[in-house]
Amino acid sequence: MPTYAALLRAVNVGGTGKLPMADLRAMCESIGFADARTYIASGNVVFKSRLGESAVKAKLERCLEAYAGKPVGVLVRTGAELAAVLAANPFKTTAANRTLAIFLDAAPPANTLATVSGRQTEAVALGAREIYVHYPAGMAQSKLKIGAAKAGTARNMNTVEKLAEWTAE
Repeated sequence: MPTYAALLRAVNVGGTGKLPMADLRAMCESIGFADARTYIASGNVVFKSRLGESAVKAKLERCLEAYAGKPVGVLVRTGAELAAVLAANPFKTTAANRTLAIFLDAAPPANTLATVSGRQTEAVALGAREIYVHYPAGMAQSKLKIGAAKAGTARNMNTVEKLAEWTAE
């Protein structure tokens, strides 16, 4: 049975978008996903399902919308896809906590790099269904805006590596 990682958009542990990870695990189990476990409280869940990626995404989004009362975006990746994200990271020699993969449903538009604004010291590169960003000075003071990233969700390389490990087990 395939193992998937689902990455939720706009989820946090307090305030708007609050979703306790225990509730997320219970939701996954309630819709037939097996062995659900979460990684840090930012909307990362790994589980097994016989369904394909698009069916997993649709089922989880419906469940989350019923819970939250509004749409919650979900990006789904297999273990092989997460391993490929790590392998394709163009910023492998930089600090993993300052390098992000912004996960998208589809390939980033061809004009993505041309439309980036507010760039200072950040480096941006395109992946298969990801946008990679390295923030040498950290994200706190960054003014970087990537229009194509609006529908995506970002994870640092430490998180991507852990999710890749979990989905490979």
